[in-house]
Amino acid sequence: MARWRPIEDVMTAFYDGKYDILLSTTIVESGLDIPTANTLIVWRADMFGLAQLYQLRGRVGRSKTRAYALFTLPANRTITPTAERRLKVLQSLDTLGAGFQLASHDLDIRGAGNLLGDEQSGHIKEVGYELYQQMLEEAVAALKDGGAEAEVEEQWSPQITIGTPVMIPEDYVPDLTLRLGLYRRLSSMDTDAEIDAFGAELTDRFGERPKEVDQLLKLMSIKALCRRANVEKVEAGPKGIVVSFRDNSFANPNGLVRYIAEQGSFAKVRPDMRIVFQRDFEEPEERLKGTAVIMKSLARIAETKKAA
Repeated sequence: MARWRPIEDVMTAFYDGKYDILLSTTIVESGLDIPTANTLIVWRADMFGLAQLYQLRGRVGRSKTRAYALFTLPANRTITPTAERRLKVLQSLDTLGAGFQLASHDLDIRGAGNLLGDEQSGHIKEVGYELYQQMLEEAVAALKDGGAEAEVEEQWSPQITIGTPVMIPEDYVPDLTLRLGLYRRLSSMDTDAEIDAFGAELTDRFGERPKEVDQLLKLMSIKALCRRANVEKVEAGPKGIVVSFRDNSFANPNGLVRYIAEQGSFAKVRPDMRIVFQRDFEEPEERLKGTAVIMKSLARIAETKKAA
């Protein structure tokens, strides 16, 4: 504790007004409350993260005295587009309760790791990280309410691994709120007609769709087929597709056995009751197409039994 004593002595002296200027690292962002401090100068603000800058700015203006936060940039050097965007976002966050907006913008700028990349799968990939968080919160809230089991049963969602980015890119729909709204609408669609109409609307409003959007639409169509066939998980790789049924249950087991037999050596049932379809899918687009074909067959077989 002794090594921290000099820092504490300096801060106490500055708080008491013995010093007019405090030269410090970003340690001052950690919740320090000094009402007499009314001017903050951040050297090379382009080197800091959005949350850091927001916290630093909050160190001044903590009393009735008008405060100023000055962010400096290099005079003879062009800052990166990401740094410029961070500063513009910070400039727009000037109201109380802007924390959630800050977090959303920060996630949008920095990304969420590889949540939407080739190494991730599941519901996050299908609907986007922001919407996934909201749906997770809704599911937790539903579990806390009485009679929530039926609602959870209705809302279950397959996990799908394809190995390709599926999202609405920022440069296609720049506005974050609008992108969230589009994700929400898409997540509620269960038919090809609805998904095709949604795709046509995107083209009409925002122009030609990028590859990531087309792949997202195809994946949502596969998701709807999975629900119809009671498929809980699909994993598609370069050498084939692995299908897992929810609760190891299928509506038409006899039809499923016949279908697997028709595939010959290209399909087999593993000891864990998962079905492996052996195919060569070198490109993600081929996996999407091949997965859709198999899911359509399984959905048709399942619904044939239901109709009977």
